[in-house]
Amino acid sequence: MKSEGKMPAGSGPDNQTNKAPPVREYDLEERLLEFASVVIDVSDKLPDTRPGNHLAGQLLRSGTSPYGNHGEAQSSESADDFIHKMKVCLKELRETHRWARLINRKQWLGNDDQLAFTLREGEELIRIFKASLKTAERNRSINRHPANNGPRNAPET
Repeated sequence: MKSEGKMPAGSGPDNQTNKAPPVREYDLEERLLEFASVVIDVSDKLPDTRPGNHLAGQLLRSGTSPYGNHGEAQSSESADDFIHKMKVCLKELRETHRWARLINRKQWLGNDDQLAFTLREGEELIRIFKASLKTAERNRSINRHPANNGPRNAPET
């Protein structure tokens, strides 16, 4: 008889039909979706002032963009296209992080958990995208110059 352990809802063998697998922390699409969702909430909390509205719009545009652009990268037509779209995601994440830092500096939201999540998750996503781009660029270089990556054969004389 097996010991009864606690399992997340929907993860047991009886619940595997017609249900999506549980979301894992490394599921980048899900992380970007959650990031965009929280950014929307943070932008909605900003003060209804000229600077608050400006930053809300900037944060909203840059913070929701990576989710859509990542989808574009997933259906890229070439390695160059993939790298370009991933760089757009990275650029938007960096911009979002800057706006979030400014909002935090202004203390408009106090010690808001969603703003803290935006700052923390933004940093992690930036690291993930930088690493992914480094790998993609290395792979592109290998694929463009395959003769330079293996042992060299001396010409026969």
